[in-house]
Amino acid sequence: MSDRLPPLTALRAFEAAARHMSFARAADELHVTPAALSFQIKSLEDHLGTPVFLRLNRAVDLTEAGRALAPGVTEAFQTLNTAWRSTQRLTNDTTLMVTAGPAFTAKWLAPRFYEFARAHPDIDLRFSATLRALDFTRDEVDVAIRFGMDKAEPGLWSLPLEGEWVCPVMTPEMAERFPTPESLAQATLIHDDSISFLRPRADWAAWFRLMGLPFDATHGPRFTGADHAVDAALAGAGIVMGRRALVVKDLFEGRLVAPFAHAIELQARFRFVCQSGAENRPHIAAFRHWVLDEVAKTTSVTDALQKTHIMDIPE
Repeated sequence: MSDRLPPLTALRAFEAAARHMSFARAADELHVTPAALSFQIKSLEDHLGTPVFLRLNRAVDLTEAGRALAPGVTEAFQTLNTAWRSTQRLTNDTTLMVTAGPAFTAKWLAPRFYEFARAHPDIDLRFSATLRALDFTRDEVDVAIRFGMDKAEPGLWSLPLEGEWVCPVMTPEMAERFPTPESLAQATLIHDDSISFLRPRADWAAWFRLMGLPFDATHGPRFTGADHAVDAALAGAGIVMGRRALVVKDLFEGRLVAPFAHAIELQARFRFVCQSGAENRPHIAAFRHWVLDEVAKTTSVTDALQKTHIMDIPE
């Protein structure tokens, strides 16, 4: 038995056959004949000095040696495939995979991305809307827009975007019905529970404390998705504590208004994140500049808001 590794083609044939538990299906996957695949596995067994498969009647099973070999070979090919795809992406400046939460994708990226597409017709944008933190290498992600506290993450380059705040927002018609903070006692309050993890909380109860109003802020419909809460406010169903990034376009275009001067400034914010060293790759840099330009377009909309830091609101 040699200490040298068998040929890669033999290991690949074994990995496919062990995964499918079928020589025929493995041969189909590898685009070879069953006879050619059997020959490769036999050469691996000769190299190892022991069988890796039990040839049964119209079936196969792994031997003890095959069961010992299969997990490591599968992992090795997965690692090799990941490394190959990552290297290919270094030469691909025409496809940009962006991941962000569903609410940010729906309320910020989707209404604007046609502007980026028009300015960069050579870049094919792809979106993955998920709250799961995708892996840049394994999931083939180029850029992530993440919400949370500013923090250094090993191997990642991060750029904080505009500061984030929340305040009551509503349709212009709703603002006529509820012209003062005191009148909100009679309004339908829409609750966005997507930021309920923040401490201290930045919700209706916190805003009423900021205004010195002893109102019960527990009533009203609740949404786990911020975009759904904003959609309800846009439909005139009530008044929501709107997050800057998710309502600023509607404020800018007049579909929503923020009639009261006070907002709660959050410690958390959105960040533009990519792998360290990738921030200046042409398609990533183009997308970063576009995001910053889009943020700058609407910064003046809420300049008049008096922002009180969340930590400064008494419990």
